[in-house]
Amino acid sequence: MFSALQSVLSVIIMIGLGFILAKRGWFEGKAPALISRLVVSVALPAYMINNLLGGYDRQGLLSMLPGLGVPFVTMISGFILASLLAVLIRIPKGRRGTFASMFSLSNSIFIGLPVNMLLFGDESLPFVLLYYIANTTCFWTIGTFGIANDGALLSSGPKPSLFSLSGLKRLLSPPLVAFIVAVLLILLEIRLPKWVMDTTRYLGNMTTPMSMLFVGIVVARVDWKKLRFGLDMLVLVAGRFVFTPLIVFLLVKGGDFPVLMKQVFVIQAAMPAMTQTPILAEAYKADSEYAGLGTSLTTLLSLVSIPVYMAFVGKMF
Repeated sequence: MFSALQSVLSVIIMIGLGFILAKRGWFEGKAPALISRLVVSVALPAYMINNLLGGYDRQGLLSMLPGLGVPFVTMISGFILASLLAVLIRIPKGRRGTFASMFSLSNSIFIGLPVNMLLFGDESLPFVLLYYIANTTCFWTIGTFGIANDGALLSSGPKPSLFSLSGLKRLLSPPLVAFIVAVLLILLEIRLPKWVMDTTRYLGNMTTPMSMLFVGIVVARVDWKKLRFGLDMLVLVAGRFVFTPLIVFLLVKGGDFPVLMKQVFVIQAAMPAMTQTPILAEAYKADSEYAGLGTSLTTLLSLVSIPVYMAFVGKMF
């Protein structure tokens, strides 16, 4: 409990620093986008390669792969549930795909990764990455399809395809490519030189603080006047912080999975909506303001939910 509370304090301090600096004008123009790209394209891939190659052999790696089905089942089930709820509570058709994406898919990298690292240490990284693989795959397939379908309805354009070349390119993001490379090196029992490992370690150490600063910037940019608690937003919040973690809990509770994997998956499932959702909504001519409100609201409320989950996840299993 004490360790979890200390981790919560670290998270709050780093997010608070990003918030304060953003309010003081430190991150104007393209600065937030630069931080995001540095994390996703440089720091996180380096972190993955260093920690996976430094802590896992072939047997250890293969032993954790069966758990990959849990996040896939969780997200697909969450997306189906959200789609049904969107009809039930009468969310306009041009918002239902965006709603389902925010309901079922979480911010597993910018917030989920550093939170797990602070709470469980480097041992949690492989399980964080398993959830990330499923999350990324679902986001660039069913999530993107739902958002693009919203855009098609609003603009009276052609219906999108569930699988596309552009979606495949986005799916092969730098972190996922780094994960694949690290897995192949481990399976082939190839070890990188010390100077390469040292370089990846130094670059990887930027991941947590820069991610938390980025979250602080996102929170600082929230337009408080536009935030509102309609029924759809209440259901979205429940989906992010109650229903999706509950699905994970029910799937893993009686399963023969490592306790750490169960804990990490629950934490990952309880993260806010993905920060890329409003960007994608804008690109597909969907309701980007609605996506921005949902993302901002869940990010703000995660400052309350994260301490709760971090404090009690150890008692769940």
